[in-house]
Order: sequence, then structure tokens, then C-alpha cells
Amino acid sequence: MSKRNSQSAKTAARERLRAERERQAKRAKARRQIIVACSVVAVLAAAGGIGYAVVQANKPGHWEAAKDQKLVKPANTTGADGTTVVIGKSSAAKTLVMYEDPRCPVCAQFEQTVGSTVKKDVDDGKFKIQYVGATFLDKNLTGEGSKNALSALGAALNVSPEAFLEYKAAMYSTKWHPEETDDKFKDDAYLIKIADTVPALKGNAAFQKAVKDGTYDRWALEESKIFDKDGVQGTPTLMMDGKTLTGSDGKNAPMTVADFDKAVDAALKG
Repeated sequence: MSKRNSQSAKTAARERLRAERERQAKRAKARRQIIVACSVVAVLAAAGGIGYAVVQANKPGHWEAAKDQKLVKPANTTGADGTTVVIGKSSAAKTLVMYEDPRCPVCAQFEQTVGSTVKKDVDDGKFKIQYVGATFLDKNLTGEGSKNALSALGAALNVSPEAFLEYKAAMYSTKWHPEETDDKFKDDAYLIKIADTVPALKGNAAFQKAVKDGTYDRWALEESKIFDKDGVQGTPTLMMDGKTLTGSDGKNAPMTVADFDKAVDAALKG
């Protein structure tokens, strides 16, 4: 091989080596750009995930949000917020105010024992009843069953006062009323199942829609404020003419028909 050919070969070899190094450098640069881009995407995704989690954590719960929803007042109510629920004959001279929490086991016991007597007295025009729904057990025991059940009672009241009373009695029955620590009333399906035992509510599409949509959730919150404002300490509490009706112990609500009749008769004469 001549010196010239040898020199040309060396030059060609160097050129191939240079070209190969340039290709490798370009590939390395491309890889670095991809890695950087992926890292940026990962950081943004992580930040977005954290941001979403923070937003979700700070979003108000359903019942907190319900405070700002449109107030829908059930039919058969009066008052600025529809929170006055009075049932009975207009000719009845006096009104028995009944404070009850849907989750309250003592309210359930009262309904099971004395409820039919209360209804008969109302039907006979002996007195009217003013129902005041409370939800304090949701706070004490945690949960939302009292509020949800009260909202469903609003939907029943919108159908008729009779449907309301029958539905309330069904809620408090031995078959359907849960232990106070069991928040079963938070379940709309369970409340509708109970309602199907009431003729006026059975298969009632408008009632069921109101329960599922939470139509009267805001109303339930407004209604429960009456209990808080009146300073009542527990449920059931019965009052007439501003005086608390008690049983034989002189402290708690009358829990037998005999004690109830005695307390009401004394209040009606007072």
C-alpha cells in the first residue's frame, strides 16, 4: 500500500469515528431531553394529584353544603322557613309540642307505647300537636341519620299530615328503628323501604325522588334549629303552654298511657 493510500485510509477512519461520536452525542442529548420531559410531567402530575387531594379535602361535606342549597318548604307547614309543623283540628284549643330526634331510642319507645293514644287524641280534637324535629344525635354519636330521616319526614309531610304521622310511627316501630349507634337512617334506600309500609307513600315516585334528591335537606337543617333555639335538653320532650309534661318521676316524658293521660289532662286544665 502506498503512503498516499495509507493516509487516505487514516483520514477516512477518523471521519467515520467523528461521525459516530456525533451520532452518539445526538442520541445522548435526545435521551436527556426525554428524561427531563418525563420528570417534568411526573412532577406536574404529582402536584396535580396533591392539588386535587387538597381541593377534595377542603370541599364541604354534603350537609355542610346543604346549608346553602335552596330552601324548599314542605306543604302543610307554616312560618318563614316552613319550620312550624302543626297537625290537628283547628278547633282544638291547645297544642302539645313534641320534640323528637329520629335516631332517639326513647322516642321510639314513646311512639310504640303512647303513639296511638296521641294520634287518637289529635283525631278527637283534644289538642293539636306541633312537631319539632331534632338532629343532635348525629352530632353526639356522629353520622347523618337524624338529618336524613328528618328530610324524608319533610317529604312525607309534603304528601299529607297523615302520611307524615304514619311514616314517623313506622320509623319508630320495633321492626324498623335501629339501635341509636347504628346510622341506618343515612341510607335513602332504607328510608324508602320503611315508607313502602305507609299506603300514601308506597311506590310514590314524587316522594321517593324527594328523598333521593335531598329536596328537603335544607329544610331539615332549619327545622332542627328550633330545637337548639328552644334550649331543650333531650328527646322526647313534651310541652304545653310553655310547661314540660313529665311522668310519675317528675323529670322525664310520660312513657306510659296512664302517665301521659294524667299529664295531658292536667295541662289542658291549667
